Parts: sequence; structure tokens; C-alpha cells
Amino acid sequence: MSTDDDWAAAMAEQALEEANAVGLDELVDDSQPISKAEAAKLDTILDIPVTISMEVGRSFISIRNLLQLNQGSVVELDRVAGEPLDVMVNGTLIAHGEVVVVNDKFGIRLTDVISQTERIKKLK
Repeated sequence: MSTDDDWAAAMAEQALEEANAVGLDELVDDSQPISKAEAAKLDTILDIPVTISMEVGRSFISIRNLLQLNQGSVVELDRVAGEPLDVMVNGTLIAHGEVVVVNDKFGIRLTDVISQTERIKKLK
């Protein structure tokens, strides 16, 4: 079994656990293991790329002020220093985190993950 197969199996298991956690357990019958056909369907969505971004803050400025920006300009953001960053997936807030540096590369440590229930409520 390859690493990709292990990863897919772990993701499928996690998806089932999360579905149960948000009250969708009537859609999942725990008495029967997932069939190969269902696993294949799940595999098709696991490879769909998503865009993950970290948002430090936002600022709304006029085009006039935007055109006046040059090297050394400072743009004030709507965040206070030390406030957690927003972690967005395809434009949807999924977590908050803090910047970390590991081996000279930037990363983000998730400090608060938005629950699936909250994310579903925001979709309505």
C-alpha cells in the first residue's frame, strides 16, 4: 500500500468522523464499512485543488491613495499587532493562526479552528 493510499484512507476516515460530528450521522451508516465504489467517489474529490491563504488584515483605500503608494509606503490594516491571522480556504474562514518560521521558511500554526457547524451556519 502506497503513502498516497494511506493518506486517502486517513482522509476518508476523518471525513466520516467529521460528518458525524456535525449531526449528519443519518447520512452515514456506521454498521457497514465504506464500499469500494464509495471510496472511489471520495477519492475523486480528494484531489481537487483548493486555494489556502493567510490574511494579515485588510484596508480600504481610494484609487487616488492607491496610485500614490510607492516603495516605503505604509498601509494601515484593520488588525492590531499580535492579533491572529485568518486562514482562508477558497475565501472561507476556517481557522486562526500565528506566523512561525521553520528552517528559514514561513508557516502558520493554527491556534483556533472554526468548527464545521459554524462554517455551515455561515453558508446559510
